[in-house]
Order: sequence, then C-alpha cells, then structure tokens
Amino acid sequence: MANLVIEQLLDEVRENVRIALAEDVGTGDITAQLIPADKQVRARVITRENAVLAGTAWVDEVFRQVDSSVKIAWHAADGERVQANQVLFELEGPARALLTGERTALNFMQTLSAVATRCQHYADMVSDLPVRLLDTRKTIPGLRLAQKYAVTCGGCHNHRIGLYDVFLIKENHITACGGIAEAVETARRIAPGKPIEVEVENLEEFALALSTSADIIMLDELSYDDMREAVRINAGKVKLEASGGINDETLRAVAETGVDYISLGVLTKNIKAVDLSMRIIQE
Repeated sequence: MANLVIEQLLDEVRENVRIALAEDVGTGDITAQLIPADKQVRARVITRENAVLAGTAWVDEVFRQVDSSVKIAWHAADGERVQANQVLFELEGPARALLTGERTALNFMQTLSAVATRCQHYADMVSDLPVRLLDTRKTIPGLRLAQKYAVTCGGCHNHRIGLYDVFLIKENHITACGGIAEAVETARRIAPGKPIEVEVENLEEFALALSTSADIIMLDELSYDDMREAVRINAGKVKLEASGGINDETLRAVAETGVDYISLGVLTKNIKAVDLSMRIIQE
C-alpha cells in the first residue's frame, strides 16, 4: 500500500489538464476576446468554506498551458487545512488568460480538495488508533491518480491503483477458479511478485484464506464480533482489511476491532465540491 506523491504524477497532471482545456476551450474562448489582448490584471482565489487543500499542481499546469506568462503566488499548500474566506492563491497576467483558465483550474481544485477534506474528516475520527484508512477504485473516470493523490493530502492511504498492481480475489474470482486455495496458488504462479488479497465473507472462508500464502485478507461486512475473532485467530500472521458499507456511524467501532486497514469507497465518490471563487482585484 504505497501512497502516490506529486513527483510521480507530473505526466498525468499534464494530460489531465490538456484534456480538460480541450473540452472547455475548444476552438477558443470567444467571451475572453471581448477584453483587449494587452490588458493585464491581478486576481485572487478564495475558499468560501473550511477545507483541506489539494490540486495545486493542476492549477499551475492549467495556467502554464493557457499562457505561461501568468504568475501564481500560493498562500496555502496541498494538505493544509484552510478556513472560509482565506486567500488560496493570487494570479497576475493577461486578463484573457486568467479568465480562460479560471473554470478548469477551479474544477480541479474544488474536486480534489473535496476528496482531501473528506479524507481528513475520516482520518481524524481514528487518529489515535493504528488503523490505516484506504481508498478504492470508486473514482471519477480519467481522474483515478488525481483523486488518489488527493486522498493522501487528507491523511488517508492508497489501496491498489488499478487492476494491475495487486491481486484482489473476490467471490466471483474464487467461484471461477474453484476455491480460495486454487485462486491464490494460481496468482502466485502467474505473478510471483504481486501482493495477493483475498476477500472473505465469514470466518469459515477466513480460515481457508489464512491457510494460503495470501498477504492480506479482506473481511467483507463481517460483524464486529467476527472481526475481533479474526484478529485474534490471525495473531499478526497477515494484514487484515475491513470493508463494506462502513460510514461515520460505524468507522470507529470497526477500527477498534484491531484490523490493520479499513477501505472506504466514500473517500472518493459522492463528494461535494469545495466552494471556491476567483475575483479580479480592482486597483
């Protein structure tokens, strides 16, 4: 379970922004043409609500691609908790460029900050416990790595990035392979270096998974008592992950069972964008 860092994502940032600008600007920003081409302005972006910031690299890249002469002065950094009405950054450059890039830049920041803010909320709930909160593959198509980076800004952690970096053997895989042991054995044979995780739905399946060479066992919607029993039986042999419908009301109790990880689809889906605003500064 390795966390993404921005240095790993620079190519992804450039491509995310290229696609977003092509979608928004198309053949050109016709409204921006109302403004004289040589008009220079300053602007500031604020948040209208408390949040955890994420997405600075995407904002920088938007204005680099729109007009590299735009200067940005940041007053907050990714992972920082910001307060309502706080200035996040200021811009200086051609008015046309600032207005053309505004919506794309804010779209990235409001979405990624929403993920970071939600993650910080959940991380704070269990900050005194050794459990790690993990994201899932329930992400916006095309923004998988961006959202997973935002997860780390909010104090949570990345699970597998996609279908290629970790085996996650679920009920249908087990059925198709002929059993838990068969599935794990096949995984070890076809990709010896990849981590293997097995999903189980009861203690009987847990015992079967524990007898294999799996690295992680996912406890899917087990009761608190069964999770505690699995932790006791496991005695640190492999990592245990709890999953399945965990929310604000149940997170703390699940963490207190002693599992190593809790995966939460809610970290990246059904998020509410952070309210941001850009205003031209009247000199």
